[in-house]
Amino acid sequence: MSPYGDDKLKVFSGNSNEDLASEICRYIGVQPGAIEAGRFSNGEIKVIISENVRGADVFVVQPTSDPVNDNLMELLIIIDALRRASADRITAVIPFYGYARQDRKTRGREPITAKLVANLLVTAGVDRILTMDLHAGQIQGFFDIPVDHLTAVPLLSDYFKGQTLGDVVIVSPDAGGIARARDMAARLDAPVAFIDKRRPEPNVAEVMNIVGQVAGKDAILLDDMIDTGGSIVEAARALRQKGASSVMACATHPVFSGKAPLNIPGAKLDQLVVTNTIPIADSMKSMVEVISVAPLLGDAIVRIHECRSISTMFR
Repeated sequence: MSPYGDDKLKVFSGNSNEDLASEICRYIGVQPGAIEAGRFSNGEIKVIISENVRGADVFVVQPTSDPVNDNLMELLIIIDALRRASADRITAVIPFYGYARQDRKTRGREPITAKLVANLLVTAGVDRILTMDLHAGQIQGFFDIPVDHLTAVPLLSDYFKGQTLGDVVIVSPDAGGIARARDMAARLDAPVAFIDKRRPEPNVAEVMNIVGQVAGKDAILLDDMIDTGGSIVEAARALRQKGASSVMACATHPVFSGKAPLNIPGAKLDQLVVTNTIPIADSMKSMVEVISVAPLLGDAIVRIHECRSISTMFR
């Protein structure tokens, strides 16, 4: 029997973020599920569940980060293997939900890939989704199964509470993130500002204006993800031009793709804080402070298994 005391609770991991999965298992006191996830010689994904899961409550930890398509396909195949092995319930623990930025049509003949991914997961046989800081909250509605949507805002807020800061303002890098910024502002008893920007093309941002008072304040930029880092560079420059005393940034998902290793140092941030929903490349580790989400996900997994409330974790 596991230290947790319930052999029906099992946690498996794909190859996407094995370190996070192992940390979650240590936190809740279970052994990682025995699984082989490799490749055939032609590149096809090969999965074997190496232990009995019949009647078990199974959680599969697999953020669909880079390489997105490989990690998504691996997750789908693991779910299929568990379903065919008679697992009682399968919860996909997806700390980072790939394809979330394509959640609606902004012009003709575009796909809605966030919905497509939801359809794929349900068709594969998943019973429940556990995820963190979706790029668009309405993605929860793309599923006809339960979705538990966690946020890293309390963890990030607690981190900054432990820092020596002056007059703080929480800044959303766009209008869509204002609700998230207000959550952190309430926890830090600080005002909110947001940046009015436009995107002439993907991964390109142009700051149009800053709404709110930032002069003489310690500005904390809060976003769900940092991708190429272009938005952070432009936002930090605009905040300093408006008189911010310091500029810090934090985000749940350290995507860090493309020119991020070159762009982010150019932002000249006083501090950059992220979580470990996604493995961080060695080239970026010296630039960031990393907070673990393993306790948050571990508590959620235990609560789901025991049919207890998730929302009370954030009160």
